[in-house]
Amino acid sequence: MNLDALPYTSFIVLVEFCVGSLLVCVFADWRGRVAPSFVKFSAGMVAVAAVVLLLNSLALDPRSLIGGYHLDDGLARWLKVLSAVFLVATLPYNWSVLREDKRASLYSGLVALAAGIVLVGVTSYYVSLPTWGFAGAFLSLLAGTLAVGAVVLAMTLGHWYLVTPRLPKQPLEELTLLLVAAIALQTLLLVLNVAIPAREVPSATAFLGSKTLGSNPAFWLRIVIGLAFPAALGSMSWMSSKGYPANENAMMAATGLLYIAVGAVLVGEVLARGLMFLTGVPV
Repeated sequence: MNLDALPYTSFIVLVEFCVGSLLVCVFADWRGRVAPSFVKFSAGMVAVAAVVLLLNSLALDPRSLIGGYHLDDGLARWLKVLSAVFLVATLPYNWSVLREDKRASLYSGLVALAAGIVLVGVTSYYVSLPTWGFAGAFLSLLAGTLAVGAVVLAMTLGHWYLVTPRLPKQPLEELTLLLVAAIALQTLLLVLNVAIPAREVPSATAFLGSKTLGSNPAFWLRIVIGLAFPAALGSMSWMSSKGYPANENAMMAATGLLYIAVGAVLVGEVLARGLMFLTGVPV
């Protein structure tokens, strides 16, 4: 893994965390079957994470080459601007959510989400030069955004069942199914992106592993830990949640599984982005 790319890897994972959590929060709020306190907490978490994202963006150097990986350095300044715009856009959403104004929260949430999707798109273009194309990088980051948001918000929602009995089970079922679907999409995109050769393989020597995907243990860890393992955990969590409310321990089991899934998904995203900077393949 390329040490020079670590700040850029963390920036991408933070983008996925912030935008993905916001997307799932807006979705859950729109569905209207979750506790208002859950939406308030999730919206606040997104705003706090957006502050960290902005600070990370300010630490990015505006250079065209990091460890042999070419970047579109002209977009570095725009990443900083868009990170600030995203942070500002989350504030009206938080205010509307705190006031429990459903109409205003939906519209302000969609505006903030639009800013987030633009940020994902520009980030994808920023790192897409060595990959086979912008579409490959964008779809990979978008699927990662959905997976991270689904697993983090599903795990967070699980706690509401532990402290507030008799909540409807459908919201957690929906989020765990969304997680499994997002991982399935990531798997399909991984196959597609591996099949299409990168335009340019970075020239720098890697700190860990080979620049050839098949001989790099991080690639197989990405598949096993970052995709197969959380998909299995998400499926088991979904099956556990179906036993609620007849069996209240089912939600405790589902939440425990989702705790592990959060770690697996985040590790998988770090591996995926590190491998991209190493091989030019957005896995």
